Amino acid sequence: MPHHTSLITLLCLGFVLAFLFGMLAQRFRLSPLAGYLLAGVVAGPFTPGFVGDQTLAPQLAEVGVILLMFGVGLHFSLKDLMQVRSVAAPGALLRIVLMTTLGWAVGRLFGWDDGTGIVFGLSLSVASTVVLLRTLEDHQLLDSRLGQVTIGWVVVEDIAMVLALVLLPPLASSLHGEQATPLAPMIFKTFLKIGLFVAFMLVVGRRVIPWLLERVAGTGSRELFTLCVLAIAMGVAFGAAAMFGVSFALGAFFAGMLLNESEFSHKAANDSLPMRDAFAVLFFVSVGMLFDPSILIEQPAQVLLTFTLIVAVKWLVTWASLRALGERPDDASLAAATLAQIGEFSFIVIGLAASLKLMLPSVRDLVLAGALLSIIANPFLVALLAARIKRRRQLAGGDAQNGLQQLAGHTIVIGYGRVGRDLLRLLRERGVPVALVDEDIDRVIQARADGIPAVRGNAVLPQVLAGARPEVAKLAILAIPRALEGGEVIAQLRAINPDITVLARAHSEGEVKHLLAHGADAAVLAERELAHSLTDMVMATPPYRAPRAPAS
Repeated sequence: MPHHTSLITLLCLGFVLAFLFGMLAQRFRLSPLAGYLLAGVVAGPFTPGFVGDQTLAPQLAEVGVILLMFGVGLHFSLKDLMQVRSVAAPGALLRIVLMTTLGWAVGRLFGWDDGTGIVFGLSLSVASTVVLLRTLEDHQLLDSRLGQVTIGWVVVEDIAMVLALVLLPPLASSLHGEQATPLAPMIFKTFLKIGLFVAFMLVVGRRVIPWLLERVAGTGSRELFTLCVLAIAMGVAFGAAAMFGVSFALGAFFAGMLLNESEFSHKAANDSLPMRDAFAVLFFVSVGMLFDPSILIEQPAQVLLTFTLIVAVKWLVTWASLRALGERPDDASLAAATLAQIGEFSFIVIGLAASLKLMLPSVRDLVLAGALLSIIANPFLVALLAARIKRRRQLAGGDAQNGLQQLAGHTIVIGYGRVGRDLLRLLRERGVPVALVDEDIDRVIQARADGIPAVRGNAVLPQVLAGARPEVAKLAILAIPRALEGGEVIAQLRAINPDITVLARAHSEGEVKHLLAHGADAAVLAERELAHSLTDMVMATPPYRAPRAPAS
């Protein structure tokens, strides 16, 4: 293969393998992350067949890190964090300290140096935000107190890991046990750089970024707006490293945080999502390429110990912390289960540690093996514990307090965008009982504030759709513009309630046929209805309307 095509080869096969293994993981009700990691193992140098370019993969992974951190910052909510600060902050920090200490002790047991043991424990201490959010959504816990606590918990962990990424390089020589310059001046210099960068972003970035977004949005060009969002993410990350000597990750995180303050933050998040998702997939694939699966055979005892630390010990530490902070036993148990895994930040930490010679390849493989096994095991552990408390907690994002349990003979509206919002208003004005399903938390909060019973989540997921009680509904209206997803929802509605009437929204003749084939009673082609409305308006204007009859 010519050298100049290695990037294309890696991208093409990386995406194809990630898709195949991601679908396989989905089929077995596992997190797609497990599939992406396995795709990387297949593309790596430790398995036969195709081997991806080992020099390009880390660079693609770095882009993935930047966009992942940008996404974390873009969805960072200080307000939400403050609501659970009394539990999330002390609990998360305590777990980081305990797990890092335990990792160091395990390292001493196996004869590792202090730096390796500390990084090993640090990488096991933080949960995956991606896995957590997927688990909470699957079990309809996103809007519950438990969901708020666990999300706040991982946000605190993420912030702590951002600081760890900044501090690891100056501390590397000391962690190696080498004689180096005193720690205090190095740490002071590092925090001085961080302080200068933060001050610059708060003084300059807070003004420039929203102003720039507003100007670009004013052009009406969607591609320029998307490009502007990506340019901000990548540009700030690069500038943070080049001008202030801080990590790409911290720069991208702050870019996302400041962008979150803009009135265009929701549009920025939606427009940049495909690119962020694509490079996040490549990040997990590149991480999988580092994993040598032979460690599962050569060191099974150490792999089992690592898995036990991640799942059992982390669960126990988290449960004890939550109980000490006043959470109920069942809630603490389920929350601890959702956090008993590791993911993206663990990979970022071990990647940086490996580049600083703070982690041996064999120890890195232990972390990767533990991550893969914990991501596979986590859904089953959470499902087991959730079944025990299902009767006591309504798993529909707060159904009881939002009036969903009392509904019958109602209309389910899926989607609370511009169409869904106006539709719900008109239906309520006419006295039609309604329920809403939408996956955007801000829209659900707004709907509930307006008195609309609402379920948060993707309606394709059976447990989300069940929260809207389709078995006793009379009508369902799909106000979402995604026909393929709509077809799956319609099929589920028909399976639950064959007598329900289903109306859907389409944007082409092909989409109309697809929706009708999946069981919709009618599909409204938006453009055609707009044309009819405009025609009626034209015919009502003076040149065309019928002359009025003369008064007698």
